[in-house]
Amino acid sequence: MANVTGIGGVFIKARGNADELRSWYRDNLGLVPEENGAVILNWGEDTAEDKGATHWCLAANDSAWFSPSQATFMINYRVDDMEGIIGRLNQAGTELFQGPETHENGIFAWVLDPDGNKIELWEPKIWNDNNKFE
Repeated sequence: MANVTGIGGVFIKARGNADELRSWYRDNLGLVPEENGAVILNWGEDTAEDKGATHWCLAANDSAWFSPSQATFMINYRVDDMEGIIGRLNQAGTELFQGPETHENGIFAWVLDPDGNKIELWEPKIWNDNNKFE
């Protein structure tokens, strides 16, 4: 049986000026596009034990998980330095919607992009012999 093996891309239609939205992602989250306009995220550079695994989940139609965004999606961006990302967002005048919060899998924070899409930021926990689940 043929199966999906990963996520090949995330595509967002801008509600307003696409260049301004692209600049916000570049300046605030460090997503620097290639000449073709696409950002290439190389999982091989990820230092977490899972080597950059991507989670795919569905939410119930009455879920408040994505609120206050009206979008029917939310992207979780893995980050390597939550404190640094939050500092960059604050310097740009973008306030966190929620967080940061520490959970068993790492640190999470949430922000709204200029189009009102809720974004989840995640700094994965670095596992070692002292804190691994058995």
